[in-house]
Amino acid sequence: MSDSFKFKFSDAVVVGGGMVGAATALGLAQLGLTVTVLEHQQPNPYDDSAPLDVRVSAISVASETLLERLGAWQNITAMRNAPYLGLETWELEGFITQFSHQQLDIPHLGHIIENRNVQLGIWQALKAHEKVTVICPASIINYSRINEQTLSITLKSGEVFHTNLLIGCDGANSKVRDWAGIGITGWDYKQSAMLVNIETQVPQQDVTWQQFTPSGPRSLLPLPGNHASLVWYDSPKVIAQLMQLNSVQLAEQIRQHFPSRLDPHFTVLDKGAFPLTRRHANEYYKDNVVILGDAAHTINPLAGQGVNLGFKDVDALITSISEALGSNQTWFSKEVLQSYQKVRYRDNLLMQTGMDVFYKSFSNDLTPVKAIRSLALKVANIDSPIKKQVLKYALGL
Repeated sequence: MSDSFKFKFSDAVVVGGGMVGAATALGLAQLGLTVTVLEHQQPNPYDDSAPLDVRVSAISVASETLLERLGAWQNITAMRNAPYLGLETWELEGFITQFSHQQLDIPHLGHIIENRNVQLGIWQALKAHEKVTVICPASIINYSRINEQTLSITLKSGEVFHTNLLIGCDGANSKVRDWAGIGITGWDYKQSAMLVNIETQVPQQDVTWQQFTPSGPRSLLPLPGNHASLVWYDSPKVIAQLMQLNSVQLAEQIRQHFPSRLDPHFTVLDKGAFPLTRRHANEYYKDNVVILGDAAHTINPLAGQGVNLGFKDVDALITSISEALGSNQTWFSKEVLQSYQKVRYRDNLLMQTGMDVFYKSFSNDLTPVKAIRSLALKVANIDSPIKKQVLKYALGL
């Protein structure tokens, strides 16, 4: 047989082994499907003495449930993490909205965890599964269609994989999405976010808080030990200037611009920045190609919903395929992928739009408008069934 006819077959090929891609692969393997993951860089081994990474996520209770079902959550929580028990937001002092784990009678609202540790925990479960093949590093040079049911992926190494379902979990600039001809709509917010890891002189905190200002929110996320992650939203120009400061200079700017609730006795350890963009694919599948996570949608990070929306995608796709397998349907058919899209598209669009409306409503600095907003937050703080429903929705419950 000539080299041109040599290929490896896998029921599904997942392009991108990040948090969402790895979870997708693991979930499909648990359904009995053979899965190949193509990723350019594997996560580094866990090192408890390594500095905290600035890239962290607020993993919701719903995401925890999915990861526990996949057998990855115990791996993740064996690494450093910070559970949070409350959420608080305000604009003017004295007009605050508070959410607590006690309102839903649950032990916590979620965990703040470094992205690399979430990914590593899933990989540990992934690489132990007999149905999964991980190719890393993998560099893809070509996608092609063999017939209506089979796709071909050629790697730079010369390896060729045939599959019934190609899954794009390769981020906001997805090559899989582009190759499939799936269009996107979106815009830039003309704002950037700066992430700053600090070491404090207070014990580990358990409430994540956010104050709105005319130029953007100022937020704190608890991190393990006496550490915290600060998020500073502002214009790209201001964020670029802040990125040029040394640790001492940046700390002084934070003290001047963050609320007094932040204990002033802290040291800046690390920083990073990224632009805020909104992107939404026009559809989540085409033929037997499907996209999830950032490949399908990116959102204003205001409520920390990015990766949680991705995990909800994973859950929906696994459920749709599981139901198809259970009823002897063609599990990679358009009808099955359409059911996944039906579950997720409207929810993702609703969350994107809700965050946009919320964000823009706080960008007006007129005093009467600020007073109305603050009163609304004060009213929203009254315990009620509506408040509980809002919290449940935010947590994916």
